[in-house]
Amino acid sequence: MVTVEDIRSWATRLPRTTEALVYDRVKFRIGSIVYASLSRDETIMGFGCPKEERDALVAGEPAKFLPPLPSDERFNWVRVRLSELDVPEMRELVLDAWRMCVPKKIAATHPPLHAP
Repeated sequence: MVTVEDIRSWATRLPRTTEALVYDRVKFRIGSIVYASLSRDETIMGFGCPKEERDALVAGEPAKFLPPLPSDERFNWVRVRLSELDVPEMRELVLDAWRMCVPKKIAATHPPLHAP
């Protein structure tokens, strides 16, 4: 199972990332844009994901991925159960969410983990 410390140690290495505690929830963001967030009980991580990929991700692995809360449906967002996630997959999800939020020039300094 992935822990908050696993996520923190990875996310805080990414350029321009800051960590914040908002309403008892750990959030990782660039400026005011949140790209990853943990539930209060730290069992679920929300993260940036293109809307057009969201339904397929949730339908493909419903035990792992959850749709966003109704208040977050308008955003590029999906949720994942940390108990169903391993560290390499978490790193890929967080990196992809981060890459959606930073300028392309900065994103290019960190290629996708699944790239050859």
